[in-house]
Amino acid sequence: MTGPGPIKGILFDMDGVLLDSETLSLEAFVSAARELGHDMPLDFARQMIGLPGDACAKLVTDTYGPDIDLGRLFRTQDVHMHKLVEAGGLVMKEGVVPLLDYLDARGLPRAIATSSGRARTETHLRHVGIYDRFDTIITRDDVSRGKPDPEPYLKAAQAIGVEPAFCLAIEDSHNGARAAHAAGIRVIVVPDLMAPNEEIIGKAHEIMEDLHQVRDFIERADHAV
Repeated sequence: MTGPGPIKGILFDMDGVLLDSETLSLEAFVSAARELGHDMPLDFARQMIGLPGDACAKLVTDTYGPDIDLGRLFRTQDVHMHKLVEAGGLVMKEGVVPLLDYLDARGLPRAIATSSGRARTETHLRHVGIYDRFDTIITRDDVSRGKPDPEPYLKAAQAIGVEPAFCLAIEDSHNGARAAHAAGIRVIVVPDLMAPNEEIIGKAHEIMEDLHQVRDFIERADHAV
């Protein structure tokens, strides 16, 4: 089942969907914590995948105490992330360019709804050369409530002028899938570092191996009744 009808707009998460950046971000966070004298296991950092900044901050302070210097920690992470990106570590996920080319041919509008901040989002999209291929970009700086709240996806759908029911969201994280589902948007999950659990499998229209399969979903939706 593909849903109530044709897909008229595509809404992308960024990290883990368009960009192979989740591993870099985790590595940068663990390295930053170590530099500041904190033992932060990778499994702990993995819990922050798909969370907005305030939720990440709460997770860290709940675990390491209120005295941890969050501002310094996140600034140091940015430094480490920048070094990894400049060293050539940031690349696109498989199938991004062919899918964007297909959307161009179909004339389908598209937006990004990401939990990353505006500065990092624009820098990373420009770095891989796809910044100009989206009609609008909604970051955590543009909303009052991040994922899993539906606000980022509702705002992205509004920005491209497509009703949520006729949008398709592409996500990798649990909270991203929850946000799209709560917005009344069909969602495809392409797992990156997080395997979908039963809840996410139930919320997703399909679980796909890569972005190449999204084209078939869109074409099936054209003929769904």
